[in-house]
Amino acid sequence: MNGKRSIFEEVSDTAKQQAVQPGMIDRGRGGARGAIRVWLMILFALVVVMIAVGGLTRLTDSGLSITEWRPITGAVPPMTEADWQAEFDKYKEIDQWRIQNQWMELDDFKSIYWWEWGHRQLGRLIGLVWAVGFLGFLVARKIPTGWTGKLLIPGVLGGVQGAVGWWMVASGVTQGEGMIAVASYRLAVHLGLAFVILGFLAWYIFMLGREERDLMQARRAKEAKLFSLSTGLMHFAFLQILIGAMVAGIDAGRSYTDWPLIGGQILPPDVTALEPMWRNFFESPGLVQFIHRCAGYLLFAFGVIVWRRGGASAHPQTRFAFNAAFAALSLQVVIGILTVVYAAPWQIAIFHQFMAVVVWTLILRARFLTAYPIATSIRGA
Repeated sequence: MNGKRSIFEEVSDTAKQQAVQPGMIDRGRGGARGAIRVWLMILFALVVVMIAVGGLTRLTDSGLSITEWRPITGAVPPMTEADWQAEFDKYKEIDQWRIQNQWMELDDFKSIYWWEWGHRQLGRLIGLVWAVGFLGFLVARKIPTGWTGKLLIPGVLGGVQGAVGWWMVASGVTQGEGMIAVASYRLAVHLGLAFVILGFLAWYIFMLGREERDLMQARRAKEAKLFSLSTGLMHFAFLQILIGAMVAGIDAGRSYTDWPLIGGQILPPDVTALEPMWRNFFESPGLVQFIHRCAGYLLFAFGVIVWRRGGASAHPQTRFAFNAAFAALSLQVVIGILTVVYAAPWQIAIFHQFMAVVVWTLILRARFLTAYPIATSIRGA
């Protein structure tokens, strides 16, 4: 009997040791989620600043002031008067100076040079912050399970963005072709990629803000129809951002300053003036602005539909997220109209661009909460 009693006691002890413990899903795979999230937030903020500085560089016509792409040596600005004169002489060789800026003296050139140099330096800083953070967490083995590939994506896209940036600038560094600005479609690709990077960073920040077990449980309550609608809204907003870049690329926002009509009529005049016909959709200021306006109206109308559907969600935080996204979208429409009416002064134009970031992020937030809703108790609701 004593032997049997001993055996049962051992089994009981083993069972106690193997009892299920809470938080086992996150054990061994959590990593430094909080620290990585802070790092991604810093990158997110830097990319937002980068977008703003890029917009100001475009508005001040500074983007072509540096006519070479030197990823390493270009980090050092001109140090002597002779260096400055050499850079100015290179600028004098391109069409922008020959057609538009022959009035410039060296001091005038310096002002636009610093804008473009600062823009490129900020890109280098973002790359450095990403590399130091990624390699640091990797070496320290603090990256959560399954996140190494995800965290690699912003860095790879950032490298591609640097190449795209020069591809864009190269379109305006011409001689004898009559180009006084970068190609608008290349500008759209450059800005669009910046928003893609911003989207990845935002999504990862949202995910790292919650524990893995919480996300796994929330996924079961996914609101599929609302997720599809918010995905459509996200894509539509991204398309409108690209069209907005086309508008900025050819200064179409200053072409017609009346609203709701455009040039005093429904359709702008001379919408088919360019040959071949397809060029008008990318290079005709009146038609490009008209397309941007119409896309804005349609985006707002679709936003109303998604907002009403989001208001029917069973989750209070999801409803609030859609309210915030729609409020930002409504404000963006008003700012867009003011941008047109006041002929796109840089202050309003930059605010319009910044609000695009806000709308984009809030739509992503609402979409995230449809995929991973936050459960609320009846008392909390």
